[in-house]
Amino acid sequence: MSIQLDHAIVPSRDKVAAAKQLAELLDVPWSPTGLGPFAPVFVNDGLTLDFIDTDEAFEIYHFCFRVDQAKFDAILARLQAAGIPYRSNVRGPMDMQINHDYGGSMVYWNVPDGHQWEMLTVSYARQPPA
Repeated sequence: MSIQLDHAIVPSRDKVAAAKQLAELLDVPWSPTGLGPFAPVFVNDGLTLDFIDTDEAFEIYHFCFRVDQAKFDAILARLQAAGIPYRSNVRGPMDMQINHDYGGSMVYWNVPDGHQWEMLTVSYARQPPA
C-alpha cells in the first residue's frame, strides 16, 4: 500500500461552525461530533479534516483541494452565495478573481479561522514533464 494522508487536525475557535462551513462549501459529509473532541469533515474516501476547539494561539494552515472544473464552478458559486471573499493569488487583496495560471482555475479564501483554503483544477505542484 502506498502512503496516504488519512487525517489532519485543524485548530479552530468554533469547530462546529468551521467544519460545517467547509463541508457545505465543498459539498462533502461532516459531523458536529466525532471520535474524541473533533468535528470531522470527510473530504473524500481517504482524508478527514478533524476540527478541534482551542483557546490557544495557533498557526494558520494552508489546505489545497484539487477538483475538476464542474466542482470548482459549484464550490465557487457557494463561496459567492455565502458572501465569502476570495482572491486569485496566495497573497494579496481579496480581488474576487480566478487565477488561470498553469492551465486551470484557482482561488483562495481564509474564513472562518484564518486558515488558507485553496481550490484548483490543475496542480502547479505536480506539473507534467515537458
